[in-house]
Amino acid sequence: MMKKYKVLGIMSGTSMDGIDYALCEFVKNDDSWECKISAAETIPYSNEWEKKLGNCHNLSGYELLKLDMEYGYYIGENAKNFLKRNGLKADFISSHGHTVFHNPKEKVTFQIGNGAAIASASSLTTVCNFRILDVALHGQGAPLVPVGDAILFSDYDYCLNLGGFANISFLWYKKRVAFDICPVNIAINNLSRQLGKGFDEDGNIGRQGKVDMPLLKALNSLPFYKELNPKSLSREWTEEFFFPLFNHDHLSIHDKIRTLYEHIAFQISRILTGKSSKKILITGGGAHNKFLIELIKSKTNMKITIPDKQIINFKEALIFAFLGILRMRNEYNCLSSVTGSRHDNIGGVIYRV
Repeated sequence: MMKKYKVLGIMSGTSMDGIDYALCEFVKNDDSWECKISAAETIPYSNEWEKKLGNCHNLSGYELLKLDMEYGYYIGENAKNFLKRNGLKADFISSHGHTVFHNPKEKVTFQIGNGAAIASASSLTTVCNFRILDVALHGQGAPLVPVGDAILFSDYDYCLNLGGFANISFLWYKKRVAFDICPVNIAINNLSRQLGKGFDEDGNIGRQGKVDMPLLKALNSLPFYKELNPKSLSREWTEEFFFPLFNHDHLSIHDKIRTLYEHIAFQISRILTGKSSKKILITGGGAHNKFLIELIKSKTNMKITIPDKQIINFKEALIFAFLGILRMRNEYNCLSSVTGSRHDNIGGVIYRV
């Protein structure tokens, strides 16, 4: 079995800022893995693609199938051009896709970015569709990165990712557990757009606002926060239960975003309890948000590490590359202790060219 791999990990998150491409190198030692990112880039979405992805959950079945293929060709073409620009070669592609529907209670999860189209456009074997088997096995199908956290980032007690949603991974009584905590960039960006901004750079919009206690209380009272893990969040939940709480004309956008930050930091601090010697790795786009990080630091005494920009921005793409390797090796890449599925499983569909 191979011990060295060069894999192009591809990730598109719910915050819709673009597609992450990361060419990652892995070496398998006796009982451990070494990894590094050789080259990485986020390719921003055009206005046209933002509109397509923002509206895709409203399409008819046939139109959604067409978009699935179109988006797959788009991912594959960009992958081929990315490798060519950097003078690199990959053994295969491992792609997360873009989530359109995620409702594990009804055994539904759907990520567009058709693997056959990616393989065709890139001329590279492609692994994709990582979530569906776990959901079919009565799991949440999310989060998937904890396998990578456990193997590649085991030096840290907690791995906290601040993406569209905050999710966390850690050992609990010798078992890896993980779950979504609360909305982050999906909500911050939604409010920032009302001021004509794509996002809140460094948290400067929120920093100017004041916490509205009734709104904060309403956010913290959402039933999701009382649920036990495994649990995961979705666009559908956010649109139905979270966004409507911000429909108050008497509040400025600055106050709404400030209150949102307080909510995020509070929900995260509920998880980060324990000894001050514990180490936390924070990644994802939210790790660049200086104000949000200040708030999180103020609510925990643990040791927080913000890694270099490459790991902040491309850790998920790196781990999806690794999940593809585990799929190719027929090794478990989805843990029942994380998702609540019937048993550990090997997720991912392989399209060979």
